[in-house]
Amino acid sequence: MNYELLFSELKGRTIRMAVTGAKGGFGRTLLAQCRTIPSLEATALCDLDVEGTMRMLRSLGFAETEMVACETGPQVREAAAAGRTAVFRDYHLLAEAPLDIIVEATGSPEVSTQIAVDAMRRGVHVAMVSKETEATIGPALSRVAEKHGVVYTTADGDQPSNLIGLITWARVLGFEVVAAGKSSEYDYIFDPESGVVEWTDRRMEAPALRGLWRLGDDVPATMRARSQAICQLPQRATPDYCEMNVVANSTGLAPACDELHFPLCRIAELAEVFIPEADGGILQRTGVVDVFNCLRRPDEPSFAGGIFAVVRCHDAETWEVLRQKGHLVSRNGKYACIYVPFHIMGQEAPITLFSAVLHKRASGAALQGLHVVMAVRTERDFRAGEVLKMGGHQHNIEGTRAFLLPATRSNCANAPFYVVANQRLQTDVPAGTFITPEMVELGNSTIYGYWRQMQSMLVD
Repeated sequence: MNYELLFSELKGRTIRMAVTGAKGGFGRTLLAQCRTIPSLEATALCDLDVEGTMRMLRSLGFAETEMVACETGPQVREAAAAGRTAVFRDYHLLAEAPLDIIVEATGSPEVSTQIAVDAMRRGVHVAMVSKETEATIGPALSRVAEKHGVVYTTADGDQPSNLIGLITWARVLGFEVVAAGKSSEYDYIFDPESGVVEWTDRRMEAPALRGLWRLGDDVPATMRARSQAICQLPQRATPDYCEMNVVANSTGLAPACDELHFPLCRIAELAEVFIPEADGGILQRTGVVDVFNCLRRPDEPSFAGGIFAVVRCHDAETWEVLRQKGHLVSRNGKYACIYVPFHIMGQEAPITLFSAVLHKRASGAALQGLHVVMAVRTERDFRAGEVLKMGGHQHNIEGTRAFLLPATRSNCANAPFYVVANQRLQTDVPAGTFITPEMVELGNSTIYGYWRQMQSMLVD
């Protein structure tokens, strides 16, 4: 694909962009790229930390004359008229800026929903980076976009949009997608000499991995043994469920299992692991999404939160040619893995913005229906009045566990994870119970209102 030809309309065109949650990692990487794209204008930036956002702009090379802190609508309009980037705290001021598209990256589902709906009602396109919102009510927001004649899409540079792209690319080419997914965010780095494995800032001795470096003939047994070898380290991350929720709703692929597998495996092993049990892999069914924990030595490259698709090989000779060129083909020759070992966040997002504004086409999400629900189950007894407080980058709610369930009517009686996160329980809840909306004080929750609308989008 020649992207200069695809987006030839960019010449002489200015696309006016707002970024919410602008000071975050996605916002920074997008704004850094914005500096090198003349046709992309950062018209408005919204963040709770206005001063911090302006410091970030300075570090990216923005001059003082290019930005201004605003607190009122007239100030935002004046900044736009002068060609300056308006920086403000109150998201309601977005309505005062002349915009083509909003990149929503607050990570706050309730606020994110309001920002997206308000923008689309004004005729402004929305690129959704807040995967918490997209996972919960993405199909409903797609309907809002259709009603108002605008584009609602996930944003390239984040794994869900990139994986949707890989899956649909494979389908258009006629491949049967057996499994598709991503690596979890952080690698498990094993040093064979010391027998120590590192994960983020944590280290543990795992000498058993030396004898488990090769898959052997029993792949599921090796996966279980590796998991046990690093049992002191976390092996499941809530955001991964969230991202696979997005992909499942956009492509129709099902979760591989309710808790996903998270096998600890090396990149070269993907075409041996994510295949049916009957052929030696770990899958009970095909046409699924899943996540793996990347195992590597310190001198090996990272998967960098990248994406993969395992496809079925229908012509053995063709795939033998590709195996000889270095492609990942299973030992039995029935499956191959196609992968992209990176995602570069906001630096990729301009492709999504160009597609939405110039071609009125989503580059990521599509309106497919409600296929899965990300539910939350208690792992201990909770008392009425306790808050289901979500903390940290890993989105953990202490004492609970996330599940990715098929969107049957019975499963959708459970409340989505990001609807109940940070909400107060209004009843006692025993261990082993899936949280339902009736158990939580939701008040006038905007996102819950849209979730209720989505019951009509069930695919069963």
